[in-house]
Amino acid sequence: MNIRDSKEKSKTPSDVSSRRKFLTGAAAATTGAAIAGFPMIAKGQSGPISMKWQSTWPAKDIFHEFALDFAKKVNDMTGGDLKIEVLPAGAVVPPFGLLDAVSKGALDGGHGVLVYHYGKQNALALWGSGPAFGMDANMLLSWHKYGGGKELLAKLYASIGANVVSFPYGPMPTQPLGWFKKPMTKAEDFKGLKYRTVGISIDVFTALGAAVNALPGGEIVPAMDRGLLDAAEFNNASSDRVLGFPDVSKVCMLQSYHQNAEQFEIMFNKARYDALPARMKAIIEGAVEASSQDMSWKAIDRYSKDYIEMQTKQNVKFYKTPDVILQRQLVGYDQAAAKRADNPLFQEIAASQKTFAERAVRWDLDTNVNRGMAYRHYFGKGPAEKPATKAPEKKKA
Repeated sequence: MNIRDSKEKSKTPSDVSSRRKFLTGAAAATTGAAIAGFPMIAKGQSGPISMKWQSTWPAKDIFHEFALDFAKKVNDMTGGDLKIEVLPAGAVVPPFGLLDAVSKGALDGGHGVLVYHYGKQNALALWGSGPAFGMDANMLLSWHKYGGGKELLAKLYASIGANVVSFPYGPMPTQPLGWFKKPMTKAEDFKGLKYRTVGISIDVFTALGAAVNALPGGEIVPAMDRGLLDAAEFNNASSDRVLGFPDVSKVCMLQSYHQNAEQFEIMFNKARYDALPARMKAIIEGAVEASSQDMSWKAIDRYSKDYIEMQTKQNVKFYKTPDVILQRQLVGYDQAAAKRADNPLFQEIAASQKTFAERAVRWDLDTNVNRGMAYRHYFGKGPAEKPATKAPEKKKA
């Protein structure tokens, strides 16, 4: 008789009965958890693990395509052992409700941007909604991975009780100032303008005199069409085109500091993510970085095509935002950041970014050649280099 048999025989009938009841109850609890959407994942579990996600983007937007691209990479790399299904914005919750839905387990994960959760903690704006101390989006992602941003984001989400695991990825090009009825030539042109933006950029454009309204992507063009907005920014040539901006405006101002370093966010419910086998977690992390680069390559190809086609087929005029407006944006951002002096996390994250940016941006500016010279050498001036307005010609005497 081994030790285990000896212990079993020493138990009274009531002990054995209690133990059986406990095991039966535990099994029932496990089944209940599975029904609730949180199945226990054990080594050697048979059958694929399924996850239901939602993006914050309309199905026709290239951003939703980016979400589908990530899911496909994970599904393929796991050989189908993990299957992520991604629904478009509004399928389960509104775009701005994604964080709560994932945190509470109504969704297993999602694809969006951190600034959409700005109302929960305004320090989230520092992941892309602002000038980022001169960093572009790829440099900000470098700070996130190697400069302490990952740890600070986990600390931030813990501070608001968000039960999520977050992976910022997918560096976005500088976003346009937006779509307007006429070219913007000076900062005063924003006074009284009904304008759409999100995050801390709300404060920046409010400081310029605009009446700001934060709307998700799919609601912007209908609002402009009904006259509820005079102007708006969203993101890029492909998204703006498919969302219908050229149908309500023919003037787009390029270059802005309000969101020159934004990136996407891949988000998992923490309980679901923690329950995954280690190999799947490793695949997910690899897929995040692979998708980040693939998104950049696809964006260059698609954005540039739509940029040209909006000019040649839809008569859209693109103008460079005047430096006087860009400078006022920087002043407005500093004023907005100063209002967050009572938010220790905001100050801690901003200080970390500033330290990283001071050396990284200096290295970048000193090292990388200005490509404009080479472009002008081969192709001449591009449309965006034209001034917003021409100086009036002097009348002949």
